[in-house]
Amino acid sequence: MTQKVCKSLIIRNKLGLHARAATKLARLTQTFAAKITISQDGQEVDAGSVMCLMLLASQQGREVQVCADGDDAEAALVAITTLFEDKFEEAE
Repeated sequence: MTQKVCKSLIIRNKLGLHARAATKLARLTQTFAAKITISQDGQEVDAGSVMCLMLLASQQGREVQVCADGDDAEAALVAITTLFEDKFEEAE
């Protein structure tokens, strides 16, 4: 049984969703079977695509909506939330 879960997250790292952070996020999402999207200001993109993520131009302090749809959607959202909370593993 598939499920769709969504969560609002804040970009906390200083440089926002730049190339390195977008790559980390895309690689993480690709480890899950769930379809994962990120939305900002009504624009929704595939979270598995670095280029699509960078087109959002998300800066520090911006809120994004992360949605995962599939059997491992909950696990995907937990992992993505941790990445956001850890500021994409970047030093300040």
